[in-house]
Amino acid sequence: MLWEEALGSNVLDIDGNRFLDLTAGFGVAAVGHRHPAVVSAVKRQADRLLHGLGDVFAHPARVELSERLGRLAPLREPRVYFAASGADAVEIALKTGRLYSGRPGVLAFTPAYHGTTLGALQGTSRPTFRTPFTEPLDSLVHRLPHGAEPEEVRQLLDRQPDIGTCLVEPVIGREATRWPPRGWLAGLASACREHDVVLAVDEIFTAFGRCGEWFVSGEAGIEPDLICCGKALGGGLPIAAVLGEKEVMAAWETEGEARHTATFVAHPLACAAALATLEVIESERLIQRAREFGSRFGRRVESLKQCPGVVGVRGTAMLWGVELESRERAAGLCRHLLERGVIALSGGATGTVLQIAPPLAITEVQLDYAADVLIQAASVLVSKV
Repeated sequence: MLWEEALGSNVLDIDGNRFLDLTAGFGVAAVGHRHPAVVSAVKRQADRLLHGLGDVFAHPARVELSERLGRLAPLREPRVYFAASGADAVEIALKTGRLYSGRPGVLAFTPAYHGTTLGALQGTSRPTFRTPFTEPLDSLVHRLPHGAEPEEVRQLLDRQPDIGTCLVEPVIGREATRWPPRGWLAGLASACREHDVVLAVDEIFTAFGRCGEWFVSGEAGIEPDLICCGKALGGGLPIAAVLGEKEVMAAWETEGEARHTATFVAHPLACAAALATLEVIESERLIQRAREFGSRFGRRVESLKQCPGVVGVRGTAMLWGVELESRERAAGLCRHLLERGVIALSGGATGTVLQIAPPLAITEVQLDYAADVLIQAASVLVSKV
């Protein structure tokens, strides 16, 4: 299928077929595809400044976006370091942790997905992505299961004093769509503080309302040192950032050129789109809608747990996962949904989880339709197995 056009929660292919997008374009289109406010902001910015000079000279939209993100971040004294992509933000976070702590080791978890650039692969767990690229870095990475007991974390940090940074997803996104035990993040944060380990939370997928809050970190009541964000931030344009505590981010201060940068970092069009996106999320109360509609969706799909071949259904707000007993069942369910005009992706480390992450702006009618089609497709799939 070739996408020709997208608007709101709908996608048109080149043959004019319309589909309901339950992926939000990998989580990017949180406010919906081609939101009018985002498009208008990009057009206005394009008429003034199409491209700037990176980190050498800033532009007004960059400054305004820094201030806006700082007000939203669940940090005491936030500072913003812009990135070109989510994986780039992870690399910045890992570099920051190493600069601040002076220790090269990284605590990461399994399963996890943090990107596929060489540095970000330190955190990503799946061998398919890591082999054969990570041999030079593997000695620096120490892994535990996501959700490991806090005491197990403390014991590892005691045994491995080289660990200076802990990189974690508050909710496992691509690799499982799974939540840790209640209170686990707080226990992890406490263990990191006790061992002077920089806690970097990867909220590239979960931030800006996906899980019913601006940031999962804030809802969990933890105090991370660094937060990586991206995807939904740009409303369709590429931009990401690391939000960090002032003291930790000060480790970057140096004379001369920036030690981590990119030609298109904090691009004027992307910053304008991000500002419009944040305004839409707030003015249209999309986070509250995500919680309300997500609860309704959860009640609708509760019956899937009774279907043979369905291992479990879990989720909150606009992030849900339906786990199937095999990769084949999950792939088959995706095909059935696509035949009925609904786009969803199967994933997880073993390819068994159908992930549902629609735009926060999806309508109640559309979400009800998605639930109906999902239940019907699961029933059809069971009858054919």
